[in-house]
Amino acid sequence: MNKAAGQLLIVGFEGKQITPEVKELINTYYVGGIILFTRNIGTSAEVLNLTTNLQKEAKKAGYKYPLLICVDQENGIVRRLGEGTTIFPGAMALGATDNISNAYEIGFATGKELLGLGINWNLAPVLDINNNPENPVIGVRSFGESAEKVAQFGRETIRGMQEAGLITTLKHFPGHGDTDVDSHLDLPVISHDLQRLEKVELKPFKECIAAGADTIMTAHIYFPAIESKAGLPATLSRKVVTGLLREKLRYNGVITTDCMEMDAISQTIGTEKGAVAAVKAGVDFVMISHTFERQKGAVKEIINAIDSGEIDMNYITDANKRIQSLKEKYLDWDNVQLDDAKVPPIVGGNEHKELAAEVYRNSTTIVKNDGLLPLDINDKVLVLYPENDEMVRVEDQRNMEFNLGEAVLRFHPFADVEQLNNTISIDEINELVKKVKKYDSIIIGTLSVAAESSQLMLIKELIEIGAYVVVVAMKNPYVLRYFPKVPAYLNTYEFTPCALETAASAIFGKKEVNGKLPITIQNQ
Repeated sequence: MNKAAGQLLIVGFEGKQITPEVKELINTYYVGGIILFTRNIGTSAEVLNLTTNLQKEAKKAGYKYPLLICVDQENGIVRRLGEGTTIFPGAMALGATDNISNAYEIGFATGKELLGLGINWNLAPVLDINNNPENPVIGVRSFGESAEKVAQFGRETIRGMQEAGLITTLKHFPGHGDTDVDSHLDLPVISHDLQRLEKVELKPFKECIAAGADTIMTAHIYFPAIESKAGLPATLSRKVVTGLLREKLRYNGVITTDCMEMDAISQTIGTEKGAVAAVKAGVDFVMISHTFERQKGAVKEIINAIDSGEIDMNYITDANKRIQSLKEKYLDWDNVQLDDAKVPPIVGGNEHKELAAEVYRNSTTIVKNDGLLPLDINDKVLVLYPENDEMVRVEDQRNMEFNLGEAVLRFHPFADVEQLNNTISIDEINELVKKVKKYDSIIIGTLSVAAESSQLMLIKELIEIGAYVVVVAMKNPYVLRYFPKVPAYLNTYEFTPCALETAASAIFGKKEVNGKLPITIQNQ
């Protein structure tokens, strides 16, 4: 019974080495898989060493197939891999290229790098449609605001990863795009009727299911049009998981939850009881990413629910069959290096770096240029950019560092650079307004500008006095709506080094960029 119940768990742990707790979860509970986060990621060699040792432990425990090892490598702002790997553009940057072949190529290259490090399952792509500019957690993780575009780019990303040999995940079913709440922190509600959901939110999932989806991740979101019980998130809803996804959409593959330690679950029903409810709803994998006691507790709760008859044993049997079928399709001990594993040269190699650079060139978008660009290399230029204290839980602190100033200095070595506090006083704004008068042009980087923010006040003041302002939107692409009179405006969709360097090169006319907006910007 331990094995049958344990197979339903995907678990995470702390550190870059196997812990005693992980060994117990593998050997005693026979967990189905492991999820890695930045806390587990070191150099490429360290990652491969960790995944190899995890597989050795599974082999020793008698696993018929290698252990599933997954990661959130969406690319762009949500990525887990670090030193020695390629930074690939994320979903909205891909959408901005308006070329689905880029989705395939980046998907294939991502698959090769993950597999080269012993990671066989990617929790991507995101199929949420970002049709709500106020969405705090999806945003640039989406390919865009169009159901058709998200479906097309999602399908090609999946095809690329699968052809590389990587297991993929569609998330977050039935759609997390039209929310203004982060489900890591609370329970979002999407109140659209079923007709609208089928036309918009469900369209990418339908198309990618038809194209051969490997796994689908549920969202911790309440959909009253589908689930009549107030406040019951999709993850725990049998009407959503079984009624809609299994029966109506005829999806027969593996279904996984999002992390059951997110507040929408852990602070309501609780992680362990939530695991039972998710299995009853029809999921196959329950993901518990952090806490050992909750991981063990969830297995025990599931076993108790089977013993008491609360969970039909057929649910467990069917889930195990689907999991084994997935493993049989992708995993084989003959293809796992357990001795002298070496990181292949394609990981972080020139071929992938050149691919990424070309896609960034075709994604960076000059949304507006009133004849200001390109800036003259002899201009006196000031670069202003904010601190980054806006990360959401799905992002990693390690990847939050960026420097627009450094990117500009590569092309204009004599530019002045200043990092702004996120809250700027009126006196500081007045001083900056006086200061900029001695500059020919001002390059200002933004992450996410709120309607009443001090950074917005500063930009409006600079535009009002006639300063030649170039805004570089390094994350939220919608900020132009707050200052439609700005002379020049670019979207990079992310603040990865190559994205910022590409924007700087475009500003000084050193590189032609060809991005097209995958979303609509409406002026305030």
